[in-house]
Amino acid sequence: MKKLILGLSAICLIAFTSCKENAAKKIEASNLAEAAERDANASKFPVIEFDKTEHDFGEIEAKKSVSTIFKYKNTGDAPLVITEIKSSCGCTVPQDWSREPLAPGASGEFSVKFNGSGTNKVSKTITVTANTEKGKETVKISAFVKPDPNAKKPAVKS
Repeated sequence: MKKLILGLSAICLIAFTSCKENAAKKIEASNLAEAAERDANASKFPVIEFDKTEHDFGEIEAKKSVSTIFKYKNTGDAPLVITEIKSSCGCTVPQDWSREPLAPGASGEFSVKFNGSGTNKVSKTITVTANTEKGKETVKISAFVKPDPNAKKPAVKS
C-alpha cells in the first residue's frame, strides 16, 4: 500500500511540475489591444430618447379607432436594436417599427392604434424591448372613452 501511495505521489509531482510554463510569455500584444477595445465597447449602450412618453387622445367615441406616432432617437454610443414592442392589452396595437439596428444619432418611429374599447378613463402601457442598459422602456397612451349611445341599456326592474 505504501508503494502505491508513493508511486501516485511521484506521478502527481511530475505532472504538476512538468506543466509549469510562464503564462506571461503566452500573451500577445495584439490580443491585449483587441481585449481592451472589446471591454471598452462592452460598456457602451444605446440610449432611446422619445419625443414624448405619453399621449392623450382626449375624448373619443366608443369603438372609434385612433392612432398616434411615437418618435425616438438613439442618443447612445452603440447601435439600437428594438426586438419587440407590445402593449398591455389586445386593444392597443403597436406597429411599423424598424427591426434593423439604428445607428447612434439616428431617429425612428412606431405607430400605436387604440380601438376605443372600454369606458371612461382608459390608460394603456406600451413596452419597448431593446438592447438599452435597462432592456425595457415604456410609453403610455390614454383616452376618455364616451359611452356608446347605441349600446343596449340593462332593463330596470320595478
